[in-house]
Amino acid sequence: MLKLVIAEEEFFNEETEEFEYVGAFELELEHSLVSLSKWESKTEKPFLSKEEKTPEELLLYIEAMIVSAIFPRGVLSRLSLEHLSVVQEYIASSQSATTFGDMPEVKKSRGETITSELIYYWMVVFNIPFEAEVWHLNRLLSLIRICNVKNQKPKKMSRSELMARNAKINAERKAKYGTSG
Repeated sequence: MLKLVIAEEEFFNEETEEFEYVGAFELELEHSLVSLSKWESKTEKPFLSKEEKTPEELLLYIEAMIVSAIFPRGVLSRLSLEHLSVVQEYIASSQSATTFGDMPEVKKSRGETITSELIYYWMVVFNIPFEAEVWHLNRLLSLIRICNVKNQKPKKMSRSELMARNAKINAERKAKYGTSG
């Protein structure tokens, strides 16, 4: 969860012709499958596409990310460029210690668009409990990727890969035991 502190602000209300004061506020945000679903239901567009988002769409997503029970009206207009930068860093973070260095890349079928419904489908297929829908989205996608890789049949080594592996093992053993073969 990301917590943003929105500074206090004084502004002039043109309707009442008086200065008004809005106190400081802590806004809680969560980049999750729930947020993704809310945004996609409003825009009817996939969020995880390569298509560039407009500033209005990004603000709609930040609004969908809000988990604070009560927040002041117009809070999104009070976000600074620094706040937006922090939100973007939070969305991009992995929120996981998992790395995928040795794992094979998951091939995406052509034309497959990742939407919230597809992610929910993956959760059902891999028996991931629905409580995970509130996890950081990148963490959930990492778990789905791990489930996908671990459920695949192991790839057989080619003859040349097998020979190279055996030669490496033999060289290590020769060095360990000080023999010449």
